[in-house]
Parts: sequence; C-alpha cells; structure tokens
Amino acid sequence: MSVEQPLWRALTGYRLLAIGYALAVFGWAYGRLAHPLPGAAYLAVLTVWTLATLPNVLSARRCTNAFLAVDITLAVVGILGSVYVDAHGRIGPTLPTIWVAGPVLAFAIRGGWRWGAVAATVVGIANILEQGAITRPTLHNVLLVCVASIGIGYVIEVARASERALEHALQIEAATRERERLARDIHDSVLQVLAMVQRRGTALGGEAAELGRMAGEQEVALRSLVSRESVPAQTVRTEPAAGRRTGGRRTGSGGLAGRWGARVGAVAGGADAGTATATATATATATATAHDGTDGGAANSRTANATSDHAAANGASASGASDDGASDDGSAGALADAGESDLRALLMPLAGARVTVVEPGAPVPLPAAAAREVTAAVSAALDNVRQHAGSPDGGEARTWILLEDEPDAVLVTVRDDGPGLAEGRLADAEAEGRMGVALSIRGRLRDLGGSAELSSVPGQGTEVELRVPKQPGGGGR
Repeated sequence: MSVEQPLWRALTGYRLLAIGYALAVFGWAYGRLAHPLPGAAYLAVLTVWTLATLPNVLSARRCTNAFLAVDITLAVVGILGSVYVDAHGRIGPTLPTIWVAGPVLAFAIRGGWRWGAVAATVVGIANILEQGAITRPTLHNVLLVCVASIGIGYVIEVARASERALEHALQIEAATRERERLARDIHDSVLQVLAMVQRRGTALGGEAAELGRMAGEQEVALRSLVSRESVPAQTVRTEPAAGRRTGGRRTGSGGLAGRWGARVGAVAGGADAGTATATATATATATATAHDGTDGGAANSRTANATSDHAAANGASASGASDDGASDDGSAGALADAGESDLRALLMPLAGARVTVVEPGAPVPLPAAAAREVTAAVSAALDNVRQHAGSPDGGEARTWILLEDEPDAVLVTVRDDGPGLAEGRLADAEAEGRMGVALSIRGRLRDLGGSAELSSVPGQGTEVELRVPKQPGGGGR
C-alpha cells in the first residue's frame, strides 16, 4: 500500500464531517439569515457534490485536475456567496465553513506543497474579499490553512521520493542477484571448460596450443563480463597452526587436525562403531602425516592415504547398506512428499579416491532448492581444491567433507590438506575476475540466508565452513 493512501482516506472522512458541520451551522442560523433560500440551494449542491465525488478522493489517480478545479470553485463561490446570504453577519463563518479546507488539502496531496500553497492562496483571497478587510481572525485562518497545506504537501513529496528510491533499490537488488546467479552458472560450467581447454591445449602443443590460447582469451573476456559489477572484497582468515578459535571451538597444538578429528568422531558417533572409528582415525592420521616435517614423512603419508582410502570405502559401504534399508526408503519418500531432500544423498556422489564424505546416521532434510544450492557450493569448493591445491607428495590434495545436522542449521565443512591460502589470495583472484569463492560459494550461501567462512592455516590446508539455516530467514552465523 502506498504511504499516501492513509491521507486520502483521512481526507474522505474529513470532507464528510465538514459537510455535516456546514449543514448543522446553517440549520441553526436559518431563521436569522437575510436570504436563506440561496444558501440552502448552495448547500444542497455542495452536499450532492461531496457524496458523489467520494471515489475521487480515494487515490491520486482518481483525483483529476478537472475535479480539483470544480472543487475549489465551489469553495470560492460559497465563500463569496456568504455576503449575500448572511448580509447582516448573523452566522459569522461562511456558508461552507471548514469544508473549504478539503479542496486545499486535496491539492496538496495530489500535487505537493506548491499546489497546496496555490490553493490556500486562492481561498485566502476569497476570505479577505468576503470580509472586506484584513482582520486578525481572517488572517489567522488563512495562515493556518496555508501552513497545513504546505506541510502536508511537503510530507507527500518526501514520501513519494522515498518510495521511488526504495523501488529503484529493489530493482537494483533483483538485477544484481540475477546477475550473480547467472555468473555462478557461467563460472560452474563455461569458465571451467574454457580453463580446462586452455590447460590441455598448452600441454599438447601444436594446433591445440592455438586453440588453448583462444580459449584463454575467451575465458578472460567472459570473466571480465560476469564480474563487471563490484563484488564485496573477500577475506580469508590466516592464523597460526596452534591456539586459534573458530566458530566457538578452540584448537590446540594439533591445529585443524585436532579439531577436525573431534568433529568427525562426534558426527560419526551415530553410525556403525567400527566405521566411525576407522573414518575418524584415518582423517586425523592423514592430516597429521600430510604435513610431517621429518625424514619419514613421505612413508607416513602413504600409509595414511591407504588407511583413509580404506576408511572411505567402509563409510561408503555402510552408507549404501543404510540407503538400501526400508527405513531410509521411507524417510526419502516422506522428504519428497514434503518438498525436501536429504542432503546426504546429494553429497555422497562427490566421494572419491581422494574425497571422503563423513555424514550423520540420520537424514539431513533441507528444502530441495536449498539442498541443490549447498551441493553446488560444495562442488565449487572441490573444484578449487583440484585446481589450486596440491598434496605434499606432489599429487592432488586430499579433501574431507563433513556434514553436521544442528538444531537450527545444517553445517557442511570442506577441508583439504593442501598448502593453504596465502594472505590476499582471494582479493587477487577477484581482481583477475575469478569469482569462484565470491559467487559460487559465498553468493549461494548468502542467497539462502546462510554464511560461508574460509579458514586457512599455513601448512595445514584450507577449511570452508558452510552454514545454512533450516528455516528461511534464519540467517547465518
């Protein structure tokens, strides 16, 4: 509803009360008037006009210029006609009395303070002519109507300007969100393919190198296009390997590894005990040995990778057995009927030889659209690991996905054992038009009302924590 609509309703009520007051005053002084019949005829016309034109004072669209002209003409005629009807000055006020303020206020609401000032001036001149002189009461009444009309008109102009500014801001916000959505889709598909073609073409050489060069040029041009609108600068927390606090949890000397092992154990606690132990042990061991600085670090890393792969296989088997059960089938059907999806089922296909998924034993329901967006954000994080993070043994970094079902939110954490992010790396990537974190991860979570936090410890990899509220509008942490 428009902010000026209540004023139109108030004006409608005022006009009805004013015409009733004018009729009451005229009836009270009828026997003392010099020429009462012309006054009665005028008030009859004024009453019919007031009742017939009630729809005209319900909105600015219906309050036409022709209506305003006739309205103020009737007010002026009533004021000047009071000289003849009440020749002896028995009534005191004019025939329309306070009704004359109605047309002035209509002018102010319809056209702003300038229109209100003009209408108040016309009515003021008519009152002075009716009195034959500028008396103190007349001047007081004229100034009162003038100030009221100018004040209301100014308030209306400010309100309309605010409405236009708000509408413009909403349009910009909608356009920006649509642009970011398209940019995410382009980044997750076209840009990734162009980047792959460029790398493969350069590696193959010959004509393929020329094709790779052209793909690289198109990638740069497309990145510049999708990132033309300014995106808030992204930051990453780079903290010491020990003694930091993240999300209310204190990490000790083990850094990310110690906290991760505890969280994996907590999530897997509801699953099979053997699988939980193997998964937690493999995850913590792989993290610790991947960054071992001793001479035996390489051997330890190979042992940890083998153990972690075995744990991932056990976890996948346990998950598959659970999915085949009647209880999970029933849960999936119930979620589908409610328009929700089990986030576990969407994340499990992301598991692989170097990607381990740790999930709770019960379904993790989210609205279907939100679950798909979270999965896409996790996929974008995995793409960043594959492209930019390398393990100490020279291969692809290992990645762990931890799914946690909290009372009011769903938490998905993606962690790798790569070298971590250097200070300012995200800002540099943004300047180059690479919006993987800004749009594909943070942008998706922001649209869901959640949050995405990046933490990086030198030599201990990078951790991306995605938090999605279960209820829309719940907000991120």
